Amino acid sequence: MLELNLNNFQAEALEADQPVLVDFWAPWCGYCRRLGPAVEQLEQELAGRVTVAKLNVDDAQVLAQKYEVETIPTLILFRGGQASEQLINPASKAAILEWLKGQGAIED
Repeated sequence: MLELNLNNFQAEALEADQPVLVDFWAPWCGYCRRLGPAVEQLEQELAGRVTVAKLNVDDAQVLAQKYEVETIPTLILFRGGQASEQLINPASKAAILEWLKGQGAIED
């Protein structure tokens, strides 16, 4: 899975050719760890359509603040350098897929 940080965020998320789903998380966050397998499955299922990436908020606090991430896990879809509305504490992989459909990133 693509690991984002301060050095590669611009190129990998903001300047990417396809939508990038960024999982803002931290290693100490229990719910983040529980959601991890669902995010990893999405990486495989959406390959070629949406890039799935993780951003450790402890290592990139500047980015978490810039995108107003106050609760983790928070998912944000980046397209054409623009951030979507946040999806905070998604309940399941299905909930993430529905949200991505609503953002126009994927179709049924």
